Amino acid sequence: MVGAMKSLERLAGAALLCAALLAQHAGDGPQPTPVVPATFPGQPPSDAIVLFDGKDISQWQYKDGRAGAWPIVDGILTCKSGTGNLYTKRRFGSAQIHVEFAVPYMPDAHGQARANSGVYLQGRYEIQILDSFNNPTYSNGSAGSLYGQYAPLVNVSRPPKEWQTYDIVFHAPKCGADRKLATPGTVTVLYNGVLVQDNVTVKGRTTSSDDTDPCEDGPLMLQDHYHPDVKETFMQFRNIWIRPLS
Repeated sequence: MVGAMKSLERLAGAALLCAALLAQHAGDGPQPTPVVPATFPGQPPSDAIVLFDGKDISQWQYKDGRAGAWPIVDGILTCKSGTGNLYTKRRFGSAQIHVEFAVPYMPDAHGQARANSGVYLQGRYEIQILDSFNNPTYSNGSAGSLYGQYAPLVNVSRPPKEWQTYDIVFHAPKCGADRKLATPGTVTVLYNGVLVQDNVTVKGRTTSSDDTDPCEDGPLMLQDHYHPDVKETFMQFRNIWIRPLS
């Protein structure tokens, strides 16, 4: 009889513990929204906005509103120097961004002249693209840097002509009712799957960015970088998508 009573007490104690746990988590909000992940790494999940899928650039334009005219060959978007920066028609705030790119082989160029481009968040904050494979330059101007502000934690650049990836988590700056900056933006970057920017605080616009209101959403921009020592480059892009973050 004593053993049976102790068993009942243990059961009662377990029931009370379960009830307490349920009460603790009751009312903690709605269930997370279902999102279907990609079948292969790097491909867009079900809630992503695909900005370039290898077929057309209807989501892109030049700064003056003209339709984008970078050529597409075999599903690859190519920037020939002098054609102009490309902007998304849509504007974004905080977002997860995926971009794949390949830099050209330019053995006669050095430093910032070697395959220079960039991904600009909201058209204001540049994640530098450069051939940083055996190509020293100032650290906060190398590939994977938040240009002019933070050097990448490590150099994981692949050789030119090989495909590389940026996976970016951007939290946009927040402004108060007075339209003044209340909370600065932050950026996290994985370069070829390796963390190179760890939730760094954006200090402001980077070089060659658009002089637009940081309180407003902005486009994603792919840079056509001009360098006086280089006649032309052929930067390549593919598989670009974005997930706006609430």
